[in-house]
Amino acid sequence: MGVVYGDIGTSPLYTMKEAFSPEHGLALTESNILGVVSLIVWMLILVVTLKYVLLVTRANNDGEGGIMALLALALSPFKHGTRRYATLVIIGLIGTALFFGDGIITPSISVLSAVEGLSIATPALTDYVVPATVIILLALYMVQRKGTAHIGKWFGPVMLIWFSALAIMGLINIAAQPLILQALNPLHALMFIPQTGWVGFIALGAIVLAVTGAEALYADMGHFGAKPIRIAWLTMVFPALALSYLGQGALLMAQPGAVANPFYHQLGNWAVYPLVALATTAAIIASQATISGTFSIVRQAIALGYIPRLKVQYTSDEHIGQIYIPFINWLQLFLVLSVVIGFGSSGDLASAYGIAVTTTMLATTCLTFFVIRYKWHINLAVCIAVTGLFLVIDLTLVSANMLKIPSGGWFPLLLAVFIIVLMLTWRTGRRLVAANLYKNRIPLEDFLSSLFSHPLTRVPGTAIFFRSEGDGVPHALLHNLSHNKILHERTVFLTVLNRDVPYVNEKYRVSVEELGNGCYQVDMRFGFQEDRDIPKALALCEPYGLSFQMLETSFYIARQTVIATMGGGMAHWREVLYATLARNARSASDYFSLPANRVIELGAQVEI
Repeated sequence: MGVVYGDIGTSPLYTMKEAFSPEHGLALTESNILGVVSLIVWMLILVVTLKYVLLVTRANNDGEGGIMALLALALSPFKHGTRRYATLVIIGLIGTALFFGDGIITPSISVLSAVEGLSIATPALTDYVVPATVIILLALYMVQRKGTAHIGKWFGPVMLIWFSALAIMGLINIAAQPLILQALNPLHALMFIPQTGWVGFIALGAIVLAVTGAEALYADMGHFGAKPIRIAWLTMVFPALALSYLGQGALLMAQPGAVANPFYHQLGNWAVYPLVALATTAAIIASQATISGTFSIVRQAIALGYIPRLKVQYTSDEHIGQIYIPFINWLQLFLVLSVVIGFGSSGDLASAYGIAVTTTMLATTCLTFFVIRYKWHINLAVCIAVTGLFLVIDLTLVSANMLKIPSGGWFPLLLAVFIIVLMLTWRTGRRLVAANLYKNRIPLEDFLSSLFSHPLTRVPGTAIFFRSEGDGVPHALLHNLSHNKILHERTVFLTVLNRDVPYVNEKYRVSVEELGNGCYQVDMRFGFQEDRDIPKALALCEPYGLSFQMLETSFYIARQTVIATMGGGMAHWREVLYATLARNARSASDYFSLPANRVIELGAQVEI
């Protein structure tokens, strides 16, 4: 409940307030209140329960969730280079880029909306809402490097109190105005748009805020498994959220003046300060869950080759999923604070939030169709029927939110474009570098035959040369022979293979091929959730007759300097961008966990 449902659990703070915001022009009538609450309840049933909890969680990649894991699963039946493969990549990258936008807006809107309760209690505190939010967020991001191992154990109990409070407040207001229970009839949801017309369609862009966090539910599945997530949703989270929205609707029927902030008016003025404290704590937990989710998605994207290597730190000795990425942390903090100060209120931020959430959900629906059709081979008619309903809902919600582009929706779209360009540039640049190396490659087998046909000085020890898949002789070996005129008595060519699965079984981790004359080809396979710990994996070569002593082993790495040229494979500015990213990427020795005193880096220039 703490990690998975922190985001969607704080949606009652702002959803009803935004639905009846004056800028939407939706009149506060009994039929409109019933329509809005009915839409929210049935979106929780259809979008969260049926789509994510029951369907999408089944489309897991060996237990791992998240849009990058789903993309890898959707791509697996198709060959690289085909049109369908490229289309799926674009869909996946759009969803991933907007998920990053969600990760920036969630901390901003959650903490802002919680702290805004101070202005309800005392209007004089209104000017302190943004500064207080900035201080809370600064503190939150500054403690990320210490991890959540110590405070994470409190997430569940705090959110249990939060959901219990939502349910109790909802029941109190429902008892005072039981007429709101008519909203459980789906006809009120179906008739909302026909009855309200254009005004209701615009308000739909705010109503969708009730399902924010559904994507995080899927992304966090790898930490807990689908079963606990389903149990928590059906037994606690969904009932509490439904009661909360029904209760706020009942309150608005009885007290229309509470529309300025229905959440904080539920129990009267005496409860505002305790609710602010509880809501702020829940918002911090929701923000922490989103930050941790962003770190996980970034690590997956690095492993799959869509983002340059970044430094990843582990904050827990017991849980491998608890990681900290310094660059992402400080970049996200800068953007979050910019958003809080620039937008200034949760109401202004709501426009930006809706687009990020709905477009990511649309991308997930599209990828899920390809998984169940081409991976699971389910009948086409069944696939269309299953995903068609969700596709209609997603397209409707995206359309409603597109109207908010001028009022803030531009922000996640602009951010997404930047991230997509960066990911595609890195991916394409890597392909161009590989193509250049392949074009100029020297076949390894022919080279070794020629090399050993003449006397050669061999020195004691083991040399490991990194070699890309399908590559020829490693440049580092050529440089070593050219300058030092020697070859180690045991020479290993190491190829690291990235697999589109979260984890690779240890028995399939390595394979060894003897090339003769003390030379070996070793292939290592890693999933996108795994660290590339080369020394640890080398120990698995012992059954093949290869044992390694780190003090007698040298790792040779060719550090490539990319030169951008005019008329290459990409626009010149993209080649310059790739070269810049490559220069600032995490070193290969650090990424592969190599002992620093056993690494030799040799430079190589590559033109693209």
